[in-house]
Amino acid sequence: MAEADPPARTVTLGGGVAAVDAAAWDALAGGGNPFVSHDFLTLLEESGSVGPGTGWQAAPILVEDAGGALVAVAPAYLKSHSQGEYVFDHAWADAWARAGGDYYPKLQIAAPFTPVPGPRLLAQDEEAALLLIRGAEAVVRQNGLSSAHATFVAPEQMPLFERAGWLVRRDIQFHFANAGYAGFDDFLATLTSAKRKQLRKERARAVEGLRIEEVTGEAIGPDHWDAMWAFYQDTGARKWGHPYLTRAAFDLMGRRMADRIILVIAYDGAAPVAGAMHFLGSDTLYGRYWGCVRDIPYLHFELCYYRAIDIAIERGLRRVEAGAQGGHKLARGYGPVATWSAHFIADPGFRRAVADYLEQERAAEVQEMEWLEGHMPFRRAE
Repeated sequence: MAEADPPARTVTLGGGVAAVDAAAWDALAGGGNPFVSHDFLTLLEESGSVGPGTGWQAAPILVEDAGGALVAVAPAYLKSHSQGEYVFDHAWADAWARAGGDYYPKLQIAAPFTPVPGPRLLAQDEEAALLLIRGAEAVVRQNGLSSAHATFVAPEQMPLFERAGWLVRRDIQFHFANAGYAGFDDFLATLTSAKRKQLRKERARAVEGLRIEEVTGEAIGPDHWDAMWAFYQDTGARKWGHPYLTRAAFDLMGRRMADRIILVIAYDGAAPVAGAMHFLGSDTLYGRYWGCVRDIPYLHFELCYYRAIDIAIERGLRRVEAGAQGGHKLARGYGPVATWSAHFIADPGFRRAVADYLEQERAAEVQEMEWLEGHMPFRRAE
């Protein structure tokens, strides 16, 4: 019996996530990761955090069946710079410019400003997922772009990019793994004696004279958002010059995603002095935004790392992902975890140069991962 022809499907480039039916998008996203949800991606557009003047132009890749039903989507953006990505390709851009090429615009498949691993190919089946990859390649070729990049890709989706011939890049983050702990003291018991003492000292010092409040859902009020915006601006000004998110984005998060957000805010009397924003996934707590208006020793660790562990244990979550970079997390029980990105380079010569770069980078990264794994603060089994 002859095999049936594959179903007819059409790949198009959309003008924004907001124009896509929310229920259809979220059915493909699966609901486990808040940063590929229709709510999160559309609030970025509606708040002006992405769009004209930002260097992030929403251009989702869509796959529809013969009846017009959505069977796959990828959150994609046309980028005129490399800011807000956390997978650094500035050296590639410089090299291509020296060779006389235009690196920008490029196509970025990502959750903007969010170094959180998650699905990037939101699809009913593998064939539809592969069509998203081929669609990204077609956008690059048909528009004369230099490249396409998928960053912080869920590990289980990387084989699809590899099968398509994209270059693979690995980096390192630090995550807390909940081994079924009954409480923070249960977790502390797994550490060496010196580390237990250090963490207890840091937690005590951090909250001296302060009141810590955790709020979520309808309990988050306008004053909380005002405080978080002030904290976010402070961090943004120190780290990257200006905040990526607008004030309106925070208001929209409060209206649309408050049930998936936990704010941890420190008060000196009635005055908020520092805060951290965490997002809830199906099995993960995601630490995203932190800031302070006064430098208080160890308070960053308390609000971003230790309180996150408390929340994860209390809610029975499997892990905490506390953002990009930060080797200092290692001493606080956050272990090294590989993160992945995939890259399509249109020009064959440029592709070879990037492939050579990645091979050298990978060798150094493997050595770093081995070193980090050998320096975890846990007690060794006897």
